Amino acid sequence: MNEETKTYYYVLASQRFLLEEEPFEEVLRERTNHYQRNNKEIDFWLVKQPAFLEAPEFAEVKQKCPQPSVAVISSDRQFINWLKLRLEYVLTGEFQAPSEQISHPLASLETAC
Repeated sequence: MNEETKTYYYVLASQRFLLEEEPFEEVLRERTNHYQRNNKEIDFWLVKQPAFLEAPEFAEVKQKCPQPSVAVISSDRQFINWLKLRLEYVLTGEFQAPSEQISHPLASLETAC
């Protein structure tokens, strides 16, 4: 692989919880505005049905999270820690990508409509 392997951090939850029960849109809007005010490049992404959960090392994590799931993936550990403190009922962790098991960190299993 030519692309350099990086560490990505994530917050994982059920889509119903994060996108319907939590005021999560407001959290993302607040964070996006903060990045813009500070001229910081966006380094977080919302991924429905994240493909990294299909890697064998994530079998236990996938079992713990109600499906369908959604992840906020970032290269910024502090942002993910901040989200974890702000939200309840979420799982957090990290992974390296690209790797043999995870070819693209932001890949989704959800098909576009």
